[in-house]
Amino acid sequence: MCVACLRTQVDISEGIPKQVTVHFCKQCERYLQPPATWVQCALESRELLALCLKKLKSSMSKVRLIDAGFLWTEPHSKRIKMKLTIQKEVMNGAILQQVFVVEFVIQSQMCDDCHRVEAKDFWKAVVQVRQKVDTFIEVDEGIDFYYGSKQHAQKMVDFLQCTVPCRSKASQRLISHDIHSNTYNYKSTFSVEIVPVCKDNVVCLSPRLAQSLGNMGQVCVCIRVTSTIHLIDPRTLQIAEVDGNTYWRNPFNGLFNPKQLEEFIVMDIDIIRDQKLGAGAGMRSNKHTLAEVWVQKTSEMNTSQQYHCRTFLGHLLNIGDLVLGFDFANSNINDEYLNKMNPHHVPDVVLIKKSYDRSRRVKRRNWKLQEMARDREGMDTDDERQYQDFLEDLEEDEALRKNVNIFRDASKIPVESDTDDDGAPCVSLAEMLEELSLTDATGGEGADMMTD
Repeated sequence: MCVACLRTQVDISEGIPKQVTVHFCKQCERYLQPPATWVQCALESRELLALCLKKLKSSMSKVRLIDAGFLWTEPHSKRIKMKLTIQKEVMNGAILQQVFVVEFVIQSQMCDDCHRVEAKDFWKAVVQVRQKVDTFIEVDEGIDFYYGSKQHAQKMVDFLQCTVPCRSKASQRLISHDIHSNTYNYKSTFSVEIVPVCKDNVVCLSPRLAQSLGNMGQVCVCIRVTSTIHLIDPRTLQIAEVDGNTYWRNPFNGLFNPKQLEEFIVMDIDIIRDQKLGAGAGMRSNKHTLAEVWVQKTSEMNTSQQYHCRTFLGHLLNIGDLVLGFDFANSNINDEYLNKMNPHHVPDVVLIKKSYDRSRRVKRRNWKLQEMARDREGMDTDDERQYQDFLEDLEEDEALRKNVNIFRDASKIPVESDTDDDGAPCVSLAEMLEELSLTDATGGEGADMMTD
């Protein structure tokens, strides 16, 4: 039989199905790749072509695939047509080539992930982060993170334990149990409690803890919180670090709320050059300068009431500067250790940080952070004020912004003026990153990709 007659008599595509079912999840727009994998594929994409060919792989073991491509169909027809070109050797060594069309019918089927979402059973583990202080986390004193697997939740707990002083507890609840295959379905809960001490808090240590830290004073200021709590004694410049385990054995709390910070003006200042520490004293800070200052509340300028205290801000303060601090003399503080202290050892005022004009800082700030889109209600809301406090902390603390990506704000024109320079710390240009923008050669936004 000649080749022409062979083509009319022999169908080398025999055994290859001409209509195949493909399962598609409408919720997440993914296709099922047997046995249980769901993949994201765009129409007429290389990924979808590979998925469809795998459906035919077992039936095409005796032929050779030469070419495969899509035929255009209506996007909403729930049909995918593919043109295949195959070759096969028949009698007498003759090789036949044939072109045919396979139609894939899209059938809706909800994937396991979407099924759990619809059944309100979409999480396997939850990490409950709690910190019992007045911070930006204000929903039930914390925030909950939900995960699809217990391993992902455990990674979150490990990250928190490496970042901040905290303690955690784990529990699990049995959801279902298959007695035939002896499989259990659990939901896990991780409870993480962060120490209730934040930057710029004034704390009162127990006498036992203060002695173990090098006989430092009981009234200290928290200058930073990393994986440990960094404390400084404003009377001696002595510094110490308290890790999570030490804190939970000897807990202490902040004596004031950040909203209780009051503004003082420096009336006089005297730098202390030679401060001798007692026996067994720990390390002293080299970044701060000890000074004695006389301050007066800006709200009491019509009186002669002044307060004397020691501070670790001697390298920043000058006569006439504004400084924020906590007023011990006129406050009613209920703290176990503070109430037992000798009143002569309790300072009248503890100064925390120098105060700068916020409007000038915002105007001069030529950098920004990448953040999710949100509705800004104005500068007077608590959320916006706390966000501005965080930006100012980044400007004042070089160690804090070391792990934060800071981008140059192209919309801000840098203005240098001697009258605006009040000594406020700022971020150097070398620390800023250029924001990435995808544009085409004409300078406009990139056009959509053109496909055949």
